[in-house]
Amino acid sequence: MAEVRITCPVCPSEDQNKVRDAIMNIFPDASLERTEHGFKGEATTKRFFELIRKQKILDSTRSVMFKGIKGNRIVIHLNKQVAAVGKVSFTEPRAILGTIQATIETEDPESLIDEIAPRTVDGEEIRA
Repeated sequence: MAEVRITCPVCPSEDQNKVRDAIMNIFPDASLERTEHGFKGEATTKRFFELIRKQKILDSTRSVMFKGIKGNRIVIHLNKQVAAVGKVSFTEPRAILGTIQATIETEDPESLIDEIAPRTVDGEEIRA
């Protein structure tokens, strides 16, 4: 699995422990540190990979990840409130309370996306 860099702001109105828990629900192996503005850390894609399959959101994940390619990185933004209940929901980067930003660095973003979120037909994965 690929390594992920995570950043997530904590707003003054938020409980930092709940924000940390939200991140850990999606990236339970994350090594997080508290910063002046929130959390940052590193994790793997293992639980994210499991959750998108469980939720059956491969097509939307694939689309969001392709849109997030920036050179050798894939940048995605996850909704903190939805992550708090252990689910993946993609959002725009400028969400009011901020997002869980996950940056996946890889030499071949397209191949990684094919691995994490393969194409589907009628909800079934297509393996080449």
